Amino acid sequence: MPIDAAKALAAEPRSREITWNSKDVQLYHLGIGAGANPDKHSPATDADELRYTLESRLHVLPSFATVAGAGAPGVISGLSMPGIEVDLARVLHGGQTLTVHRPIPVEGRATATSRIAAVYDKGKAAVLVLRTEATDDHGPLWTNDAQIFVRGEGGFGGDRGPAAPTDRPTGEPDRVIERPTREDQALLYRLSGDWNPLHADPEFAKLAGFERPILHGLCTYGITLKAVVDTLLDGDVARVRACSTRFAGVVFPGETLRIRVWRREGSLRVTVGAVERDDAPVLTDTIVEHS
Repeated sequence: MPIDAAKALAAEPRSREITWNSKDVQLYHLGIGAGANPDKHSPATDADELRYTLESRLHVLPSFATVAGAGAPGVISGLSMPGIEVDLARVLHGGQTLTVHRPIPVEGRATATSRIAAVYDKGKAAVLVLRTEATDDHGPLWTNDAQIFVRGEGGFGGDRGPAAPTDRPTGEPDRVIERPTREDQALLYRLSGDWNPLHADPEFAKLAGFERPILHGLCTYGITLKAVVDTLLDGDVARVRACSTRFAGVVFPGETLRIRVWRREGSLRVTVGAVERDDAPVLTDTIVEHS
Protein backbone atom coordinates (compact mmCIF):
# COMPACT_ATOMS: atom_id res chain seq x y z
CA MET A 1 0.00 0.00 0.00
CA PRO A 2 1.50 3.37 -0.99
CA ILE A 3 0.42 4.90 2.34
CA ASP A 4 1.55 3.09 5.48
CA ALA A 5 -0.43 5.01 8.12
CA ALA A 6 1.37 3.50 11.11
CA LYS A 7 4.80 4.25 9.66
CA ALA A 8 3.80 7.82 8.70
CA LEU A 9 2.43 8.60 12.16
CA ALA A 10 5.46 7.09 13.92
CA ALA A 11 8.04 8.93 11.82
CA GLU A 12 10.33 11.43 13.52
CA PRO A 13 9.37 15.08 12.95
CA ARG A 14 11.45 17.01 10.46
CA SER A 15 12.84 20.39 11.45
CA ARG A 16 14.54 23.07 9.42
CA GLU A 17 15.45 26.73 9.77
CA ILE A 18 13.41 29.17 7.73
CA THR A 19 13.92 32.87 7.12
CA TRP A 20 11.93 35.61 5.43
CA ASN A 21 12.19 39.33 4.83
CA SER A 22 10.06 42.23 3.66
CA LYS A 23 10.52 41.30 -0.01
CA ASP A 24 9.08 37.83 0.64
CA VAL A 25 6.10 39.36 2.42
CA GLN A 26 5.50 41.86 -0.37
CA LEU A 27 5.72 39.15 -3.05
CA TYR A 28 3.17 37.03 -1.17
CA HIS A 29 0.81 39.97 -0.77
CA LEU A 30 1.07 40.76 -4.49
CA GLY A 31 0.39 37.09 -5.22
CA ILE A 32 -2.97 37.31 -3.43
CA GLY A 33 -3.96 40.52 -5.19
CA ALA A 34 -2.65 43.32 -2.96
CA GLY A 35 -2.21 46.59 -4.81
CA ALA A 36 -5.20 45.96 -7.08
CA ASN A 37 -7.83 48.14 -5.43
CA PRO A 38 -11.29 46.64 -6.05
CA ASP A 39 -12.74 50.15 -6.08
CA LYS A 40 -11.99 51.27 -9.64
CA HIS A 41 -12.54 54.90 -8.65
CA SER A 42 -9.73 54.86 -6.07
CA PRO A 43 -5.99 54.60 -6.68
CA ALA A 44 -4.38 51.19 -6.18
CA THR A 45 -1.69 52.87 -4.09
CA ASP A 46 -4.03 54.22 -1.40
CA ALA A 47 -3.14 53.74 2.27
CA ASP A 48 -5.09 50.52 2.60
CA GLU A 49 -3.06 48.73 -0.08
CA LEU A 50 0.25 50.30 0.93
CA ARG A 51 -0.01 48.41 4.22
CA TYR A 52 0.63 45.29 2.14
CA THR A 53 3.00 46.59 -0.51
CA LEU A 54 5.21 49.43 0.81
CA GLU A 55 8.11 48.38 3.03
CA SER A 56 7.91 51.46 5.27
CA ARG A 57 4.27 50.67 6.19
CA LEU A 58 4.33 46.91 5.90
CA HIS A 59 2.40 44.54 8.11
CA VAL A 60 2.00 40.80 7.57
CA LEU A 61 -1.25 39.06 6.72
CA PRO A 62 -1.31 35.91 8.91
CA SER A 63 -1.81 33.61 5.92
CA PHE A 64 1.78 34.44 4.94
CA ALA A 65 2.62 31.65 7.40
CA THR A 66 1.54 29.13 4.74
CA VAL A 67 4.47 30.13 2.50
CA ALA A 68 7.04 31.60 4.91
CA GLY A 69 10.48 30.21 4.16
CA ALA A 70 9.62 29.42 0.51
CA GLY A 71 10.65 25.82 0.77
CA ALA A 72 9.73 25.05 4.34
CA PRO A 73 7.92 21.70 4.65
CA GLY A 74 4.67 22.05 2.74
CA VAL A 75 2.05 20.05 0.91
CA ILE A 76 4.40 18.59 -1.70
CA SER A 77 7.31 17.93 0.68
CA GLY A 78 4.88 16.31 3.10
CA LEU A 79 4.37 13.61 0.49
CA SER A 80 7.99 12.52 0.95
CA MET A 81 7.49 11.65 4.62
CA PRO A 82 8.22 8.02 5.63
CA GLY A 83 5.32 5.70 4.86
CA ILE A 84 3.98 7.87 2.04
CA GLU A 85 4.48 7.26 -1.67
CA VAL A 86 1.77 8.68 -3.90
CA ASP A 87 1.23 10.00 -7.42
CA LEU A 88 1.28 13.80 -7.35
CA ALA A 89 -1.44 13.89 -10.03
CA ARG A 90 -3.83 12.29 -7.50
CA VAL A 91 -3.16 14.88 -4.83
CA LEU A 92 -5.34 17.84 -3.90
CA HIS A 93 -5.09 20.24 -1.00
CA GLY A 94 -8.25 19.42 0.95
CA GLY A 95 -8.19 22.04 3.69
CA GLN A 96 -6.09 24.31 5.87
CA THR A 97 -6.13 25.35 9.50
CA LEU A 98 -3.81 28.13 10.66
CA THR A 99 -3.41 29.34 14.24
CA VAL A 100 -1.24 32.40 14.83
CA HIS A 101 0.15 32.73 18.34
CA ARG A 102 1.28 36.33 17.86
CA PRO A 103 1.74 38.78 14.96
CA ILE A 104 4.24 37.62 12.34
CA PRO A 105 7.23 39.97 12.04
CA VAL A 106 8.13 41.52 8.69
CA GLU A 107 11.55 39.89 8.89
CA GLY A 108 12.24 36.74 10.83
CA ARG A 109 14.02 33.47 11.43
CA ALA A 110 12.29 30.43 12.89
CA THR A 111 12.48 26.68 13.26
CA ALA A 112 9.69 24.89 11.36
CA THR A 113 8.96 21.38 12.59
CA SER A 114 6.67 19.15 10.51
CA ARG A 115 5.10 15.75 11.06
CA ILE A 116 2.13 13.70 9.90
CA ALA A 117 -0.41 14.34 12.66
CA ALA A 118 -3.21 12.13 11.30
CA VAL A 119 -4.14 9.79 8.47
CA TYR A 120 -7.84 9.42 7.69
CA ASP A 121 -9.59 6.83 5.53
CA LYS A 122 -12.35 8.41 3.44
CA GLY A 123 -13.12 5.26 1.46
CA LYS A 124 -12.10 6.27 -2.04
CA ALA A 125 -9.39 8.61 -0.77
CA ALA A 126 -6.99 9.14 2.10
CA VAL A 127 -6.48 12.40 3.95
CA LEU A 128 -3.10 13.22 5.47
CA VAL A 129 -2.84 15.97 8.06
CA LEU A 130 0.59 17.60 7.83
CA ARG A 131 1.24 19.75 10.91
CA THR A 132 3.95 22.40 10.84
CA GLU A 133 4.82 24.39 13.96
CA ALA A 134 7.05 27.46 13.72
CA THR A 135 8.96 28.80 16.72
CA ASP A 136 11.49 31.61 17.04
CA ASP A 137 13.62 32.92 19.92
CA HIS A 138 10.52 34.44 21.53
CA GLY A 139 8.42 31.27 21.43
CA PRO A 140 5.69 29.79 19.20
CA LEU A 141 4.73 31.81 16.11
CA TRP A 142 2.16 29.71 14.28
CA THR A 143 0.75 26.22 13.77
CA ASN A 144 -0.31 25.10 10.28
CA ASP A 145 -2.38 21.99 9.56
CA ALA A 146 -2.60 21.10 5.87
CA GLN A 147 -5.17 18.46 4.97
CA ILE A 148 -3.84 16.58 1.93
CA PHE A 149 -6.47 14.67 -0.10
CA VAL A 150 -5.05 11.69 -2.02
CA ARG A 151 -7.49 10.13 -4.46
CA GLY A 152 -7.57 6.35 -4.73
CA GLU A 153 -5.63 5.70 -1.50
CA GLY A 154 -8.48 5.04 0.94
CA GLY A 155 -10.16 1.81 1.90
CA PHE A 156 -7.49 0.61 4.32
CA GLY A 157 -9.84 0.45 7.31
CA GLY A 158 -8.56 3.50 9.15
CA ASP A 159 -10.30 6.23 11.14
CA ARG A 160 -12.61 8.34 8.94
CA GLY A 161 -11.70 11.51 10.84
CA PRO A 162 -13.89 14.28 12.23
CA ALA A 163 -17.38 14.76 10.85
CA ALA A 164 -18.30 17.82 8.80
CA PRO A 165 -19.51 20.82 10.83
CA THR A 166 -23.24 20.98 11.44
CA ASP A 167 -23.47 24.67 12.32
CA ARG A 168 -23.00 26.06 8.83
CA PRO A 169 -24.36 29.59 8.41
CA THR A 170 -27.90 30.13 7.15
CA GLY A 171 -29.87 33.20 6.18
CA GLU A 172 -28.62 36.32 4.49
CA PRO A 173 -24.93 37.08 5.01
CA ASP A 174 -23.84 40.23 6.83
CA ARG A 175 -21.47 41.14 4.02
CA VAL A 176 -20.90 40.07 0.42
CA ILE A 177 -17.53 40.91 -1.11
CA GLU A 178 -16.33 40.30 -4.65
CA ARG A 179 -12.68 39.94 -5.55
CA PRO A 180 -11.44 39.35 -9.12
CA THR A 181 -8.44 37.16 -9.81
CA ARG A 182 -5.96 37.75 -12.61
CA GLU A 183 -5.25 35.45 -15.54
CA ASP A 184 -1.64 35.22 -14.33
CA GLN A 185 -2.53 34.96 -10.64
CA ALA A 186 -1.24 31.40 -10.22
CA LEU A 187 2.02 32.18 -12.03
CA LEU A 188 2.65 35.07 -9.65
CA TYR A 189 1.54 33.25 -6.51
CA ARG A 190 3.74 30.21 -7.17
CA LEU A 191 6.84 32.43 -6.86
CA SER A 192 6.25 32.29 -3.10
CA GLY A 193 7.24 28.63 -3.11
CA ASP A 194 4.46 26.28 -4.26
CA TRP A 195 5.84 24.86 -7.50
CA ASN A 196 3.18 22.19 -8.12
CA PRO A 197 2.87 22.06 -11.95
CA LEU A 198 -0.90 21.69 -11.56
CA HIS A 199 -1.01 25.49 -11.32
CA ALA A 200 1.12 26.28 -14.38
CA ASP A 201 1.44 23.38 -16.83
CA PRO A 202 -1.65 22.76 -19.03
CA GLU A 203 -0.59 19.19 -19.85
CA PHE A 204 -0.11 18.29 -16.18
CA ALA A 205 -3.46 19.89 -15.34
CA LYS A 206 -5.15 17.66 -17.95
CA LEU A 207 -3.52 14.57 -16.43
CA ALA A 208 -5.00 15.64 -13.10
CA GLY A 209 -8.45 15.95 -14.68
CA PHE A 210 -8.71 19.72 -15.19
CA GLU A 211 -9.27 21.56 -18.43
CA ARG A 212 -6.48 24.00 -17.59
CA PRO A 213 -4.23 25.01 -14.66
CA ILE A 214 -6.10 25.94 -11.50
CA LEU A 215 -5.38 28.55 -8.86
CA HIS A 216 -3.69 27.39 -5.68
CA GLY A 217 -6.20 26.76 -2.92
CA LEU A 218 -3.96 28.69 -0.55
CA CYS A 219 -4.04 31.66 -2.91
CA THR A 220 -7.85 31.71 -2.67
CA TYR A 221 -7.45 31.30 1.09
CA GLY A 222 -5.17 34.35 1.26
CA ILE A 223 -7.38 36.47 -1.00
CA THR A 224 -10.36 35.62 1.21
CA LEU A 225 -8.59 36.36 4.49
CA LYS A 226 -7.34 39.71 3.16
CA ALA A 227 -10.85 40.67 2.02
CA VAL A 228 -12.28 39.78 5.44
CA VAL A 229 -9.56 41.68 7.31
CA ASP A 230 -9.93 44.75 5.10
CA THR A 231 -13.71 44.95 5.24
CA LEU A 232 -14.71 43.54 8.63
CA LEU A 233 -11.66 43.77 10.92
CA ASP A 234 -10.68 47.38 10.24
CA GLY A 235 -7.65 46.29 8.24
CA ASP A 236 -5.96 45.10 11.45
CA VAL A 237 -4.11 41.85 10.74
CA ALA A 238 -3.23 41.49 14.44
CA ARG A 239 -6.88 40.76 15.24
CA VAL A 240 -6.77 37.40 13.43
CA ARG A 241 -6.30 34.45 15.78
CA ALA A 242 -7.01 31.54 13.45
CA CYS A 243 -8.40 30.74 10.02
CA SER A 244 -9.63 27.33 8.91
CA THR A 245 -11.20 26.28 5.62
CA ARG A 246 -12.13 23.34 3.41
CA PHE A 247 -11.28 23.53 -0.29
CA ALA A 248 -14.58 22.52 -1.87
CA GLY A 249 -13.82 23.33 -5.50
CA VAL A 250 -11.36 24.91 -7.87
CA VAL A 251 -10.81 28.44 -9.12
CA PHE A 252 -9.55 29.11 -12.63
CA PRO A 253 -7.30 32.18 -12.86
CA GLY A 254 -9.30 35.14 -14.13
CA GLU A 255 -12.49 34.19 -12.29
CA THR A 256 -14.17 36.38 -9.66
CA LEU A 257 -14.61 35.25 -6.06
CA ARG A 258 -17.87 35.99 -4.27
CA ILE A 259 -17.17 36.01 -0.53
CA ARG A 260 -20.13 35.79 1.85
CA VAL A 261 -19.56 36.55 5.54
CA TRP A 262 -21.73 35.95 8.59
CA ARG A 263 -20.80 37.54 11.92
CA ARG A 264 -20.63 35.44 15.08
CA GLU A 265 -19.33 36.24 18.55
CA GLY A 266 -15.54 36.23 18.21
CA SER A 267 -15.60 34.73 14.73
CA LEU A 268 -16.68 35.17 11.13
CA ARG A 269 -18.20 32.35 9.07
CA VAL A 270 -17.32 32.54 5.40
CA THR A 271 -18.19 30.83 2.12
CA VAL A 272 -16.63 31.53 -1.26
CA GLY A 273 -17.99 30.80 -4.73
CA ALA A 274 -16.88 31.36 -8.32
CA VAL A 275 -19.14 34.05 -9.82
CA GLU A 276 -18.73 32.99 -13.45
CA ARG A 277 -19.83 29.41 -12.67
CA ASP A 278 -23.07 30.25 -10.85
CA ASP A 279 -21.34 30.55 -7.47
CA ALA A 280 -19.82 27.07 -7.67
CA PRO A 281 -18.46 26.39 -4.16
CA VAL A 282 -14.77 27.09 -3.72
CA LEU A 283 -14.24 27.44 0.05
CA THR A 284 -16.65 26.07 2.64
CA ASP A 285 -16.60 25.54 6.43
CA THR A 286 -14.42 28.64 6.67
CA ILE A 287 -14.03 30.26 10.07
CA VAL A 288 -11.92 33.30 10.93
CA GLU A 289 -11.45 33.64 14.69
CA HIS A 290 -10.57 37.13 15.85
CA SER A 291 -10.21 39.45 18.83
